[in-house]
Amino acid sequence: MTKPIPRIGSRRSGRIGSRKTGRRIPKGVIHVQASFNNTIVTVTDVRGRVVSWASAGTCGFKGTRRGTPFAAQTAAGNAIRTVVDQGMQRAEVMIKGPGLGRDAALRAIRRSGILLSFVRDVTPMPHNGCRPPKKRRV
Repeated sequence: MTKPIPRIGSRRSGRIGSRKTGRRIPKGVIHVQASFNNTIVTVTDVRGRVVSWASAGTCGFKGTRRGTPFAAQTAAGNAIRTVVDQGMQRAEVMIKGPGLGRDAALRAIRRSGILLSFVRDVTPMPHNGCRPPKKRRV
């Protein structure tokens, strides 16, 4: 008769924390990066772990159409739809970049039914930045 091997740890179910399952998140942070060529919308939980994301490129827009406000609106809608299903009610919004999609993405976020605690512009601004390269001599 063989001796049973003791199982170390207390994992009752065979599943080990799969990431993409419906983790209930009541509050989150929505990051919008709006460049001139694309708009990326990332939804994270409060600790900064990415829950859902979408960009104008992943929504099927190609070329210069990715920089349009409509593409940003579609990307924001796609990113938020999945987290609303997971139970997100409140969110903070961080908007970065100079692109055309800033206002359209914010409008789509407002329409989604999530309560916004605040909207913050986190575009990096140089305090007179780097020294420019010296002028070319012709």
